[in-house]
Amino acid sequence: MELQNLTHVSEFLLMGLSDDPELQPFILGLFLCMYLVTILGNLLIILAVSSDAHLHTPIYFFLSNLSLADIGFITTTVPKMLVNIQAHSKSITYAGCLTQVSFFFLSGCLDSLLLAMMAYDRLVAICYSLHYLVIIKPRVCGLLVLVSFFISFLDSQIHFLMISQLTFCTNVKIPNFFCDAPQLLHLACSDTSIDDILIYFTGAIFGGIPISGILYSYTQIVSSILRIPSTGRKYKVFSTCGSHLSVVCLFYGTALGVYLSSAVSPSPQKSLVASAMYTLVTPMLNPFIYSLRNKDIKNALWRIMNRIA
Repeated sequence: MELQNLTHVSEFLLMGLSDDPELQPFILGLFLCMYLVTILGNLLIILAVSSDAHLHTPIYFFLSNLSLADIGFITTTVPKMLVNIQAHSKSITYAGCLTQVSFFFLSGCLDSLLLAMMAYDRLVAICYSLHYLVIIKPRVCGLLVLVSFFISFLDSQIHFLMISQLTFCTNVKIPNFFCDAPQLLHLACSDTSIDDILIYFTGAIFGGIPISGILYSYTQIVSSILRIPSTGRKYKVFSTCGSHLSVVCLFYGTALGVYLSSAVSPSPQKSLVASAMYTLVTPMLNPFIYSLRNKDIKNALWRIMNRIA
C-alpha cells in the first residue's frame, strides 16, 4: 500500500457506531439528547456552586472544575459525530483529528486529577478535621487546579506529538466515532513499538498516580471510620464520600472497560460500546450523582429555580 506522511494525509474516516442508514436518525437523536443533558446538568452544577455562598468550599470548587472538564470531555467528541451523521459523512480533517486527540487527553487527565484532589479533600475533612481550614486553603485549591491543568496539558501535548509523527497508509478508517490515539497507533504503517511503550508509560504516570492517591485516601478514610464506635456516626461520616466514590467507580470502571475491550477482545463493536460509556455516559451521570445524593446541591438548585419562578 502507498505510504503517506501524516502531514500529507488530508482526512481520516470515522466509521461511527453503525453503517445502517435506518439507525442513523435514532443514533443522532439519542446522542444529541445525551449531549444536551450533559451540558445542561454540568452547567447547573457550575451555576449552583458559583451562585450559592453555602457552596463556596474547597470540595465544591473542585466539583465545579470537574463539571467544566466533563463539558470539555464530551464536547471534544460528540459534536463532530453529530455533524457527520447529519451531513451523511464520515470524514474528519487531519487537524481536526489531532485536535480531538489533544483535547481528549487534556479533559480526561484533568478529570482524573480533580477526582484525586476531591479524595484528598475528603481525607483531610475526615481524618484531620481540626486542621482542615489550615490545610485546605482557597489559595492552595486554586494552585492545585492550575497545576492539574498544566499536567493535563503536558499529557495532551505528548499524545499530540506522538500521533503527529506517525506514518499512515491511505484511506485510514478509524473504527470509532472519534480519533482514539491507541486505535490510530494500530492503524499506522510505521513502526509504533516506541509509541506503544510511551502510551502505556504516560497512562501509568498520568492515570496511575491519581488513582493511587485516591486508593490511599480511601484506605485512610475507612481506617479512620472503623475507629468510630457509633454505627450511626460511621454511616453519617462515610455518606459524605458517597457521591465522590460513585463518580470515581464510574469514571475508572468505564476507563478500565475501554482498556480491556481493546486489549482482550478484537471485536470493534464491544470497543465502541465501551468508548461510548466512557466518553458519554460518565460525564452525563456525574451531575445526577452529585445532585441526587447531595442535599447542599439540591437545595442550591431549588433556590435558583425559586428565584427564576
